[in-house]
Amino acid sequence: MPHQTKRNFSSSPVKIFASYYRPHWKLFAADMFCALLISAVDLLFPMLTRYTLEKLLGQNLLRLFAAMIALMVFIYILRLCFSFFVTYWGHTVGTYIEADMRRDLFNHLQELPFSFYDNHRTGHIMSRVTTDLFEITELAHHGPEDLFISVLTLSGSFILIVTIRWELALVLAVMIPLFVIHIAFSRRRLMAVSRKVKERTAEINASLESSISGVRVAKAFTNEDYEAEKFSAGNESFKLARKGYYRAMAFFHSKIEFMNSILMVTVIAAGGFLITRGRMNLADLVACNLFIAAFLQPIRRLQNFVEQFTTGMAGFVRFLEIMRMESDITDREGAVSLENVRGDISYNDVTFSYLKKTREADAAPDYQKKKHYVLDHISMAVPAGSTTALVGPSGGGKTTLCHLLPRFYETSGGSITIDGVDIRDFTLLSLRGNIGIVQQDVFLFAGTIRENIGYGKIDAADSEIIEAAKQADIHEDILRMPAGYDTPVGERGIKLSGGQKQRVSIARIFLKNPPILILDEATSALDTATEQKIQRALEKLSQGRTTLIIAHRLSTVRNAGNIIVLGDKGILQRGRHEELLAEGGLYADLYKAQFKPYKE
Repeated sequence: MPHQTKRNFSSSPVKIFASYYRPHWKLFAADMFCALLISAVDLLFPMLTRYTLEKLLGQNLLRLFAAMIALMVFIYILRLCFSFFVTYWGHTVGTYIEADMRRDLFNHLQELPFSFYDNHRTGHIMSRVTTDLFEITELAHHGPEDLFISVLTLSGSFILIVTIRWELALVLAVMIPLFVIHIAFSRRRLMAVSRKVKERTAEINASLESSISGVRVAKAFTNEDYEAEKFSAGNESFKLARKGYYRAMAFFHSKIEFMNSILMVTVIAAGGFLITRGRMNLADLVACNLFIAAFLQPIRRLQNFVEQFTTGMAGFVRFLEIMRMESDITDREGAVSLENVRGDISYNDVTFSYLKKTREADAAPDYQKKKHYVLDHISMAVPAGSTTALVGPSGGGKTTLCHLLPRFYETSGGSITIDGVDIRDFTLLSLRGNIGIVQQDVFLFAGTIRENIGYGKIDAADSEIIEAAKQADIHEDILRMPAGYDTPVGERGIKLSGGQKQRVSIARIFLKNPPILILDEATSALDTATEQKIQRALEKLSQGRTTLIIAHRLSTVRNAGNIIVLGDKGILQRGRHEELLAEGGLYADLYKAQFKPYKE
């Protein structure tokens, strides 16, 4: 992984933006040096023109005149080289900076907890990583360059015009503040409307991602027209935001162009007046007009800078909003690595809650919220090497209870220990490295079967991947596929059956070989024959490991060493299958509901 500069994202946006130039400062310095030489050529040309008209042509020095023309051509050839360097390598620096920002954002997203993803749509996040940073390349390249060249050219032109006629310099002195004031006020307006465009773009991305992901559902319910209308509404909102931005930009550019034209007319009028009074010659007027042309070029650069700044910084500010979000789940100071795990797990008076907006507060400006308790003072022990099943009605907190163990969420109260040590005293990397999770909703990456099984151990040899597949009872199925282990699985594993996807995910855990295992509804969406095949693989996987099973099908937990029944009020029952049936209560009711004969 390339070296990454540590940054303080709590400082000012401009300071943070400037810090991204540090790794590329040599290339950036060369870019700015070439920009300086371009500015010097632009300032030198009017002076050479004035000298040529006044001294060489005025005294009929034709050979020197020809030499001067050759010198001008040579200077502009050099300017061509400088311009190529600035255009190519300057944009390359911008691309490097954009890539660095995108890398930092992606790495930060990897560190944010589950709660962040619970509250943010995938399309919105995608927009921050991609669309919001598209204009950063132009801003990172042209921003400093345009400012640098503009300041040099404006100040140089002004000084040189003073040496020719102070009266014309006075015209510039009056006009420059008007330009600056207009640019400053326009920047605020453009920034606001540009941010609105970014937000509307994020909405479109979120809508598009949701519609594409749910296209099968939309077709099943014949709701294609509804989805098209929903997307069209978002697209219309984006179009209106874009129109607002272009309207503001049009006012900005047209006013600048008007002021440029008035400036040129004013200079010609003033110069003509001075010539008629004998206080200025034609060569001086030509030189001044060339300086005015050189003066207008940085004004146009500033126009472009304002446009790039508003679009680029609008995206950068949205980038900072994510980067300034702190994860509430981090390593404690002095956290140690979890090693030589026996697998004794203990939940000690564990409480988990989150802030939920109340119905009465929906319209309140301060969005008052109250705590919603998912788990309330839960205590239970899972001995090393044993299997504990969690059952009960939906919404009882079974999955949340298991997700607290690898610290996908942080407990609101109480503690969880592994081998007698609080899990918060372990590093997150080592804690999660010792826990394997098989979920009902299997996620496979859009790669090959080999890559998806190998995700359990990135550096695994082919022999290890094949052995894991055999243990998960998927090896023979893979060999029957067209490309074997190199068969693409499609988006989210769409090219595989439900049972095959589940067994690939089980093979992934076999390869990881964790001492602690969580099985979250791992067979609930499968037919009976496939369920039995996967159940055998899971039993093999559970051997010698501390296992937590979440199940609605009670047939899958009959042999569990301990069954815990969770309800709205916490743990309602605990014991073995036979004991709970004899005891009656919720477990017996659930069992009877699942296995009683169907009657008309």
